[in-house]
Amino acid sequence: MRRMTQAVLPLLPAEAVPIGPVAGLVEGPEGGVVFVCGMATFAFDAGDEVGRRLAAVQLVTTDIASAVTVAEGFGVSVETLWRWRRRFDADGVGGLMTAKTGPKGPRKLTGRIIKRARELDEQGRSLAAIGEALGISVSTVRVALGRVNSAPGRQATDATADDDPEPEDGCDVDRVDDEGGTDQPGATLAVVAIPAPRIVERALARAGELVEAPVVFTEGAHLPLAGLLLILPALAATGLIGAFETTYGRLRNGFYGMRATLLMLLFLALLRDPRAEGATRIRPADLGRLLGLDRAPEVKTLRRKLAELAEHRRGATLQAALAAAHMRARPEALGFLHVDGHTRVYSGTRDLPKTHIARMHLAAHASAETWVADANADPVLVVTALPGASLASELLRLLPQLRALLGPDRRATVIFDRGGWSPATFAALLEAGFDILTYRKGPFDPLPAQAFAEHTYTDPAGDTRDYTLAETTVTLPLPDAHPMSLRQIHRLAGGGVQIPILTSRTDLPAAAVCWRLAARWRQENYFKYAREHFALDGLDSYVAITDDPTRLVPNPAKKHTRAAIDTARAELDDAENRLSTAIDDAAARARQPGSGGSADVDPAATHTLAEAREQLDQAVAESRATPSHLPLAQVRPDAALLDEERKLLTHAIRMAAYNAETTLARMIRPHYARAEHEARALIREAMTLSGDLQITGDTVHLRLDPASAPRRSRALTALCDQLTATETIYPDTELKIAYSVKGHRGSS
Repeated sequence: MRRMTQAVLPLLPAEAVPIGPVAGLVEGPEGGVVFVCGMATFAFDAGDEVGRRLAAVQLVTTDIASAVTVAEGFGVSVETLWRWRRRFDADGVGGLMTAKTGPKGPRKLTGRIIKRARELDEQGRSLAAIGEALGISVSTVRVALGRVNSAPGRQATDATADDDPEPEDGCDVDRVDDEGGTDQPGATLAVVAIPAPRIVERALARAGELVEAPVVFTEGAHLPLAGLLLILPALAATGLIGAFETTYGRLRNGFYGMRATLLMLLFLALLRDPRAEGATRIRPADLGRLLGLDRAPEVKTLRRKLAELAEHRRGATLQAALAAAHMRARPEALGFLHVDGHTRVYSGTRDLPKTHIARMHLAAHASAETWVADANADPVLVVTALPGASLASELLRLLPQLRALLGPDRRATVIFDRGGWSPATFAALLEAGFDILTYRKGPFDPLPAQAFAEHTYTDPAGDTRDYTLAETTVTLPLPDAHPMSLRQIHRLAGGGVQIPILTSRTDLPAAAVCWRLAARWRQENYFKYAREHFALDGLDSYVAITDDPTRLVPNPAKKHTRAAIDTARAELDDAENRLSTAIDDAAARARQPGSGGSADVDPAATHTLAEAREQLDQAVAESRATPSHLPLAQVRPDAALLDEERKLLTHAIRMAAYNAETTLARMIRPHYARAEHEARALIREAMTLSGDLQITGDTVHLRLDPASAPRRSRALTALCDQLTATETIYPDTELKIAYSVKGHRGSS
């Protein structure tokens, strides 16, 4: 007898919107039905808003589903759902009925009055004088001028007007008259509008028939995190999206494509939660609105997309493409290139190579990278350093990439610290068409005090720098080549300490050379800032690969043989001292009366000396027979390396985030008095501001809510004018973005 099997029948219809683990909602032109465990439990007709609200409330009160899942399924906010429940608990079904909509009192704050109030304000009239001239109260004048925030869902009216009732859909709205209230005419925007579910596109994505979900904006007022869209004009200059598309093409068919994935990771970085896990701490709908989707991708989706990109093993190519975009956007900044190594400490259980960590003054398990930055210390590209490689060898390995970046003929100055000291490396850089600038390493001949003179240099920011300098020429020997002559500048520091600086640049003033080399610390500042804000040292992947088993590494036994030699030499010195003492004792006994003028040396001392010499010879022979290096497989058979491919991808995104943020900080500097100390803090605040999003014609209007202080709002208004002038197009659309700050009129 053959047993037949039948597939498990689904509990919910295919078109149902899931609500929690067991419930679902099916809505159509004739009404809606709520299924619970496969059974039709609640039903309501089309237009029966009371029945629909009752079904939502019953799902919560009977603990069938949570308030969050019910609110998402019915397309309302959690606050609206709780308001329905409170009314149901107080008044039963009658409490769910909708009150009459529309204004209940005369509206005095029309668009014409708002316009006139602003004109009078620009003339210097006081609030009381404006109110008297227009026949409105002082508080209403403040609302008209945008100096206070009206309550959500409330039209700005005189004190005699009543509040607007709750809208039909349970979402608060801002109503704006034709001539006034906002920077754009004719707007009716839902506050924190809930994006419409993209059911059809998601079904196509599950079937593999959707390349990428198109951008569909959800218009609304006071949308959380709307300020993140400020980054888009500066992001376009970094070439991030273009570099990814050039390197990888497109992602596999699915709802979330390359654009949504990159922007999501970029937004997380700007919110200072840059790893994929940061998506768990932000409401999906909040970032979904900014992506032009119903909800943002979740953690598992981001990880899957990053893994898909990492499979191509094109991280180095991506970095080169991003560097080329940097070159096109800011070619003047690549006349000086800062090169430095960075170590990322590893605290896991895998046997990674040990590396010296300068900031911690110790050696520990870590992975190493080599970073290249421009004249302003903004990152250009990063490459994974070879295990155990020095900065000098990494400079040689970078030469082809730097030459490809700059072109065949352009000359640039490479700035690095003492870790790159190597006359052979200097010669290779000069031969490749680069100049060098670094500190001298090793002993040198100090110059007399009378050789120094005062020098002054005005840096690009307009600040004056004073130095006490002297200058000479130094010759460095090279194996199998003529000696190399370089310019050596001695800087006199505090306490009479002389700091020698080497360079091949003979055209730069000595003070300019010192300032350029001291500016290398800005790259260290970037490392510190990126560790704190962009998870520079964070692990974005736990994947490990086997280290090269044939790579030669120091033989631990060699260390023991050298220690044995040191011990044998110490014992030989001790034996020689004892023999010398024995000889002195024998001579003293020979001088004593009755000794006959002679005395024997203690034979034990002579024997001990012979044994010490024999032990030293044996230790030296053992050391010579012990190889200094062995294949890694013999020393550390379980050695591993972290797979850096995904880290190169996330580095690219976070570098673009930092560079774009830097661009905005520079743009806002002339408009903000405390920009030197607070420019980045202001940009970080701007990224978290809420705002209104509205589309008129071919333009997306982003109107930000005011910042924490009027002076900050004014600075952001000036920034918005500059960003609007760029006419930046939102990625994958034909919509331009126009920026403004509520209550502040810019030049646009």
